[in-house]
Amino acid sequence: MVDSPARLAGDTAAALPALAAELLPTLRAFAIPMPTRFRGTTLREGALLHGPAGWGEFSPFPDYGPRECARWLACALEAAASGWPAPVRDSVPVNVTVPAVGPEHAHAIVSGSGCRTAKVKVAEPGQSESDDIARVEAVRDAIGPAGKVRVDANGGWSVDQAARVLTALAPFELEYAEQPCQTLDEMAALRRRVDLPLAADESIRRAEDPLAVRAAGAADIVVLKAQPLGGVAAALQVAQACGLPVVVSSAVETSVGLAAGVALAAALPELPYACGLATMSLLSGDVTAQPLAEASGALPVRPAVVDPAALGKFEVDPAGWRARVLAAAEFLRP
Repeated sequence: MVDSPARLAGDTAAALPALAAELLPTLRAFAIPMPTRFRGTTLREGALLHGPAGWGEFSPFPDYGPRECARWLACALEAAASGWPAPVRDSVPVNVTVPAVGPEHAHAIVSGSGCRTAKVKVAEPGQSESDDIARVEAVRDAIGPAGKVRVDANGGWSVDQAARVLTALAPFELEYAEQPCQTLDEMAALRRRVDLPLAADESIRRAEDPLAVRAAGAADIVVLKAQPLGGVAAALQVAQACGLPVVVSSAVETSVGLAAGVALAAALPELPYACGLATMSLLSGDVTAQPLAEASGALPVRPAVVDPAALGKFEVDPAGWRARVLAAAEFLRP
């Protein structure tokens, strides 16, 4: 039997491996198709854990090992066992995410959204720089001169290529470029060559030391994701220590995972940028009866409750995910 939320709030940090084992019987696994390929996949897989505070999502990507997965598990345990800090706002502004699709499709995605900010995926393997430029041009046309456009390369460019493409994209008045290069040294070098603000994503969420990005002078903005950073409380600590403007983004989660991102964005003292949390449109379904979907460019601040019927459409054998939880739990630390 899992203990009360009050006890867990005080003792969870010291007992995370045991807590993972206690919640393991509640695990439900899912596999949800994605209508458009996104970051090389068309299937989003993960697991859900239930505890006294609600539901938590554990959905690290397939290539992540147990040590890296431990942070994702800590986020799920926090959501299920101890909950999140009190919000300071009741809604969160969000951007529409445009995958690496053709310009006509990109235009339609933005036109069909209520968001006034668009994040455009670029540097897709197998595509050309001209593909990126055409996509961004279509998005700028769709969102209009008053809207904001940002690009996300997921570390796919060299310094020289990033400088070249960002210069070519300058007429479209980008808000910033997210993770244009892989390493902190490359990001810092690019930052000295371009006037456009740079945002760090992978440099934080996949780093042993998330604070190194500021020390390296590699970014103007930090993109924080609740799961990869170990939960809402841990991400808030990173935000405070970085001392840079924050954009909260999702890891393409179900509404259960998105709720943690929304809780993070809702608890930040300042939120100067629209957040990358309107990603339900990238999935063909959800595990809740009321998905956390964008409306008028914002998401409400509320928990997500798993609906058995909705989950049943996408539920899969949990054995593999139980094994991943136990492996990740070995690397949990206070």
